[in-house]
Amino acid sequence: MSRTTPVIPGDRRTPPGGARLLSRQGIFRLKPVDPSEEETHGGLRRTMGLWQLVALSLGGLVGAGVFSLAGVVAHEDAGPGVMISFLIAIIASTAAALCYAEFAGTIPKAGSAYTYSYAALGEVVGWLIGWDLLLEYTAIVAVVAIAVSGYFSYILERIGIDLPAWMLGAPGTGPGHKVDLFAALLCLLLAFVLSRGTKESARFETILVVVKLGIVALVVVAGAFHISAGNYSPFLPFGIGGAFTGAATAFFAVYGYDAMSAAAEESAEAKKVLPKAIVISLAIAAVVYLLVCVVLLGMQDYREIDTQSPFSSALGAVGLGGLGIVVAVGAIIGITTSAFANMLAVSRVWYSMSRDGLLPRYFAKNHPKRHVPTRVIWPVGIGSAFIAGVLPIREAADLTNIGILAAFSVVAVAVVVLRRTRPDLPRSFRTPLVPLVPAVGVAFSVWLIANLDPITWFRFAGWMAVGLVLYFAFGMRNSEENKPSSPSEDNLPEPRDGSSA
Repeated sequence: MSRTTPVIPGDRRTPPGGARLLSRQGIFRLKPVDPSEEETHGGLRRTMGLWQLVALSLGGLVGAGVFSLAGVVAHEDAGPGVMISFLIAIIASTAAALCYAEFAGTIPKAGSAYTYSYAALGEVVGWLIGWDLLLEYTAIVAVVAIAVSGYFSYILERIGIDLPAWMLGAPGTGPGHKVDLFAALLCLLLAFVLSRGTKESARFETILVVVKLGIVALVVVAGAFHISAGNYSPFLPFGIGGAFTGAATAFFAVYGYDAMSAAAEESAEAKKVLPKAIVISLAIAAVVYLLVCVVLLGMQDYREIDTQSPFSSALGAVGLGGLGIVVAVGAIIGITTSAFANMLAVSRVWYSMSRDGLLPRYFAKNHPKRHVPTRVIWPVGIGSAFIAGVLPIREAADLTNIGILAAFSVVAVAVVVLRRTRPDLPRSFRTPLVPLVPAVGVAFSVWLIANLDPITWFRFAGWMAVGLVLYFAFGMRNSEENKPSSPSEDNLPEPRDGSSA
């Protein structure tokens, strides 16, 4: 804050004479921290309890990783040491999860990493993270929908139903393929479910998650009776380095709690239950993944695992091939819950950015009866359906990963910054061992980002460049923080660095 140009406490207007662009009155102005859990008029409704939030988080955490990723990492990188790979990934993910838990208990508002970084690091940082998540979450929905489509086609083939080639995949993925119709329709179906209301869609997600975990339990128990200790030797055929390499891949299976935190404004008693939901869901996911690794590698030698269908391959190797359909059904349900969680997340991030004025406020108006942002949900559904329908899964997947890791890094840094600038804020959960735990989260995320394909960097940089142009052309001028504050806001306590809260 300038010493020569006083600003009324709480006033977010640029001081007379203009503030420097790179200041707390410019692009680094802060979103006021609102720790209240009251519902705003026309806003989102707080209807989800602890176990619905846990189910939403598990929807993102336990998905493709169970039915495919564990086998891929074992076969290509770690062998039976995949157990160590997932353990390392879970430890790294826990560091980020604890940072999310602190923010969830401090700022129980929609938007996840976008809202957290905006409140702690400044508007332009929040915008970039939000803009990044819009693409990442939408692309994840598309990738997951394509994977579901593949399993669905497998089931139809097994029961003798032949479908026209034009509807079975994106152009270039097979002879005669024109569009992945199943994937596109799944995206639209999820948008429809989300548009029905938070309570109804949360019930839908909870039921699917319970069924999914039941199927995983059935497969694990059945396979446990066919474990051969000899399959665990050699335990580290690629050395400990292979286990660490596998951890980089496994990490992408254990970060689904960030999608759940985007729904903070629809959680009853958010400050109390959100941190609990994050910790409980990650603990359940950790147990599930480790059990899956133990059983999968005990049933079949890692060199013989089919990376296209690891569990089906392993079950077939021990004479349980009849469970293949069960595995396929479990995969469809499990992966669908992941798509649902990510579609909910992107719609809430978009809604929050529009409510803050960084995107057109048209999208911040909820349905008058269902109290969900249908003006956002349907564009997200249509956009993800288009990506899923016409892009091969690898090209769609290349749009993800780097943005999620960037968000993790920023949230970890933001926890440390907010501890210093706003020590007065009530925190229902505090990340332990700060700054060590956030530093672990940042280090692991940066390491993974550094090992991504260079084309991913170029695409990410291009998307961020477009975002910056939009921010300076629209968001910066129309931001809610660029407007005069109300008299009541003048009494808000100021952070220790003297910037506007």
